[in-house]
Amino acid sequence: MEQRTARLTLLIDPRKKAIFEALCAKEDVTPSQKVRQFIRDYIEQQMGPDWLQQAIEQEGQQEE
Repeated sequence: MEQRTARLTLLIDPRKKAIFEALCAKEDVTPSQKVRQFIRDYIEQQMGPDWLQQAIEQEGQQEE
């Protein structure tokens, strides 16, 4: 399970927010869950399916 320790604040048009929340409700997910999914999908699209291992390796290199 991911650690949820960082906060991302964004501004969005109120109409888009309302539509997004309604669509999330239809899927029985919270808007936060959906945004986290979007972020994971984007990271995987940009870095590939082993993105998490790459991130861990980069963190290890930075600590050295």
